[in-house]
Amino acid sequence: MSVKTLLIADDDKAIRMVLSKAFERDGYQVRLTSNAATLWHWISNGEGDLVLTDVVMPDENGLDLLPKIKKIRPDLPVIVMSAQNTLMTALKATERGAYDYLPKPFDLNELKSIVSKAMMAKPDRGATADVREDSEELPLIGRSPAMQNVYRVMARIMTTDLTVTITGESGTGKELVARALHDFGKRKNSPFVALNMAAIPRELIESELFGHEKGAFTGAESRSSGRFEQAQGGTLFLDEIGDMPLEAQTRLLRVLQEGEYTTVGGGKPIKAEVRIICATHRDLKALISQGLFREDLYYRLNVIPLRIPPLRERIDDIPDLMHKFLNTYAVENGQTPKLIETAALDYLKQHDWPGNVRELENLCQRIAALYVEDVITLDIARAEMVPLVAGDQVGKDGIPTHETLQESIYRHLKRYFDAHLPHDLPPPGLYSRLLREFEKPLIENTLTATRGNQIKAAELLGLNRNTLRKKIRDLDIDVRKR
Repeated sequence: MSVKTLLIADDDKAIRMVLSKAFERDGYQVRLTSNAATLWHWISNGEGDLVLTDVVMPDENGLDLLPKIKKIRPDLPVIVMSAQNTLMTALKATERGAYDYLPKPFDLNELKSIVSKAMMAKPDRGATADVREDSEELPLIGRSPAMQNVYRVMARIMTTDLTVTITGESGTGKELVARALHDFGKRKNSPFVALNMAAIPRELIESELFGHEKGAFTGAESRSSGRFEQAQGGTLFLDEIGDMPLEAQTRLLRVLQEGEYTTVGGGKPIKAEVRIICATHRDLKALISQGLFREDLYYRLNVIPLRIPPLRERIDDIPDLMHKFLNTYAVENGQTPKLIETAALDYLKQHDWPGNVRELENLCQRIAALYVEDVITLDIARAEMVPLVAGDQVGKDGIPTHETLQESIYRHLKRYFDAHLPHDLPPPGLYSRLLREFEKPLIENTLTATRGNQIKAAELLGLNRNTLRKKIRDLDIDVRKR
């Protein structure tokens, strides 16, 4: 049996030495270089059985080598290593033919396992994702190890039609992941259609999914297309799948098994040409044991499980996330993007973030609306987090007391007026301006603080509960994710 040769390119001498010693001990022959030119010379001369390459090198980007390698040596496996730990890096590596992508710092045993598998694997000549060269708008933010695992799974399944079940707590960004799987996959030019099971009355879910014929039930005055028909050729995202009633689960299982469905009141089978991605914050296995979710449907949906980590498991992503959110809301408000003091970031990293990324985004939206300062200081961060972290101001139910919340809202209003109404005479259109810039975040933050309890939120805001419900509906506020 001939000795296999690894070609390793990395501009970090320490990494080259560690990899060299590790793989030589495993019986490989190793050749090392710090630049892309030497690596390309070896490859074009037919040398090497596997390539380990960094992305950023002094003379050329390692990703740019991949198409050239695949053109002259399509069977040569290439493993990309990178400290540029974003979803786009993982996607570009996969799109250009890399066998695998490994973010730095990496686990050496994991790398050894990947190399071993790559040596035995057949080349993958399947479809690839279409990632634009000039793409700068990242669909997901975060460079933490927890997010790297998400990126790697996404890159591997992006161009498949495999059914994916995304799990994670409320506010972690499950729909963003589903949209990214669609937008960078082979169905990107077809519809992405979403349906939240928790937001639809149980008796209407089958009609929403499969459509209905005229006269199928009382009130069905005309034929209506369902989400399967609307998503034909594209992706159907079923959010909060754990809230789907058992009757609808049975019909969905039949669609997954047979690849076709019928409308409510219809008899002609319709081919279901869609990719199914579902998501839930609930424990589906626990629901199965309670008789609330079909076990056979679970295994049909859970072909690719993808867990999105809560923010407390990716605290180091807070600076990147806040930079993104503050820039977004600065543009919306016509402001200069705000900077964040290191002390403020360190303080925010100590919070548990029960509302996850959505809670952090709400904080950034609130700061952008209330403060004219260009720099978010430690004092600002402390002031905005007081109702959520001050234990002596929290009631027995874990919800901040009404006095605490009222004081917080008063403080927000005072800051808003101090920032935006510095003159004696109010500007024209003050009422509509206040409503537009303050009403939605005020209601959202109150619901977050009361953990979605609308009775307490209405009492706190001084609104009739029906009035609050109407405002929630008109402002498109998702109360189930508070």
